[in-house]
Amino acid sequence: MAKRIALFPGSFDPFTNGHLDVVMRGTRLFDEIIIAIGNNSSKQRYIPVEQMVEIIEGLFKDEPKVSVAAYKGLTAEYAREVSARFLLRGLRNTTDFEYENTIAQANRHVNTDLETVFLITSPPLAAISSSIIREIHRFGGDVADFIPFPTSAIAGSGAQ
Repeated sequence: MAKRIALFPGSFDPFTNGHLDVVMRGTRLFDEIIIAIGNNSSKQRYIPVEQMVEIIEGLFKDEPKVSVAAYKGLTAEYAREVSARFLLRGLRNTTDFEYENTIAQANRHVNTDLETVFLITSPPLAAISSSIIREIHRFGGDVADFIPFPTSAIAGSGAQ
């Protein structure tokens, strides 16, 4: 039986407790999960990709099923490069579903061997997003309850 490799793509700017929840639940479904930080040239990052890779690697240092990588280009093509047959995605609400469904269809068009697997976010984590965390942090608010790493790791990132 082929190894079940899932790609968990995103900007992870920053990686949240919701992302952590999806990955940990995914480890029960897949043999390997690659957390893949995409580089979207049209977006200005709050936390540099290299720094986020290091932070996430630290979070999963004791979880052999999980690795972290940065990539450029189409997610479906990158999945093919790393032999991932699954995309792992978290859904917080119906708005996420509409958006993710469209992307899943496009990815399937590019890579017909790719299946997208959706996990519903655990209810206590569903109300928060990376963009909300960035906004709270940017204006000096405490984001410790929303991220699985010390807030000092993002201390210099964009705060006013």
